[in-house]
Amino acid sequence: MQDKPVALITGANQGIGLQIAKELAAHGFTVLVGSRNFARGEAAASEVGPDAHAIQLDVTDQASIAAAAERIRREHGHLNLLVNNAAISNTSKRPDINLREYVQLTRPSNVSLDEVRAVWETNVFGVLAVYQAMLPLLREAPAARIINVSSGVGSLTLNSDPAYPPRAHFGPSYSASKTALNAMTLAMAIELEATNIKVHAVAPGFTKSNLNHYEGTETVEEGAREAVRVALLGPDGPTGTFTHAKLGTLPW
Repeated sequence: MQDKPVALITGANQGIGLQIAKELAAHGFTVLVGSRNFARGEAAASEVGPDAHAIQLDVTDQASIAAAAERIRREHGHLNLLVNNAAISNTSKRPDINLREYVQLTRPSNVSLDEVRAVWETNVFGVLAVYQAMLPLLREAPAARIINVSSGVGSLTLNSDPAYPPRAHFGPSYSASKTALNAMTLAMAIELEATNIKVHAVAPGFTKSNLNHYEGTETVEEGAREAVRVALLGPDGPTGTFTHAKLGTLPW
């Protein structure tokens, strides 16, 4: 075993997840770089540094999740931090699809139910599956934390305001999956509020990444900022929060 805290980040081979991995490693964590593609995970881990290790983890594959949990137990014995970062915005393989076109294709009246199911399978059910598998390892740590990477576009309160700019983009697929993720976050926090495990949702902002075909307006460093801040909170910190680096507490 080891003295360094151990963090697992899903979807960490690129984008915000990779940046979170880099910053946590710089703060003394042993970082497990979760990636569906193990080779890409290894490349990302080598970019992070010697305190990072690739782990094959597909959040939509129960066998993959179970194998990852078993490896962590075997090699580390516990988990101090779980960052549920893996997410998809759509299933299109077209590199040219833009946000305007995506919104038109995912209106409640015309969105494919298969599309909604696929996005929710990763963004909602995948998070719950990883939570269930990793919770025993989190319980083995003196103090632990779960961070679910959500989005302000999932806030029902914000989207109820006609003046909220992203409101026109709210739909049953990506946006609503983040609403559901917020509900999962609150459910986890309520379940664990009497324990030493804190649970949070963080909003990275409109970050330039593969998730939005690089149409975002903020850097991955800005996108990772709130997750890293929350990860470094002490054991006496809050639980059940939904926050953004610049905007502070967000409404559910």
